[in-house]
Amino acid sequence: MTAKITLKEINNLEQADFVTRFGSLYEHSPWVAEAACLERPFDSLDKMHSSFTRAVREATVERRISLIKAHPDLAGKAAMAGDLTPESNREQSSAGLDRLSPEEYESFTSLNRRYKEKFGIPMIVAVREHTKDSILDDARARLENSSEEEEDKALQEIFKIARYRLEDAIESGKPE
Repeated sequence: MTAKITLKEINNLEQADFVTRFGSLYEHSPWVAEAACLERPFDSLDKMHSSFTRAVREATVERRISLIKAHPDLAGKAAMAGDLTPESNREQSSAGLDRLSPEEYESFTSLNRRYKEKFGIPMIVAVREHTKDSILDDARARLENSSEEEEDKALQEIFKIARYRLEDAIESGKPE
């Protein structure tokens, strides 16, 4: 994990360095950091997070769907093959998704498949707020939602994930 950075340092980064540093907050979508960078200087983590969120909200529908689809399945093939981003790997591990029994793995695989068949996107959950069981319960309940509800829910979860990642990356406090 990269050392934490202060808001002052963030505000002084060149745009390319900002995108390099924060481009992975939103899974395989550095365009979010490129847009958020233009709103500097940030005077708080909240303002920075709001800039990232706004960049996503103001993007085209196609770009938002592409962002959603860039996320891996929970405990899916990418996780089992070790092909997750370092951030996703840490997050899925924190909920025990890297230590599933064969039965649990089958439950996740089945729910991922049903979810993708119904909505055309991966089910996204801010796993730091969950256990294996609560993720499965949440997934079962979400299968009852409409596509529009799930696209919005996916974005809300992505915003939570990005917030956690920002908190991991930034030293708290105000810029000087």
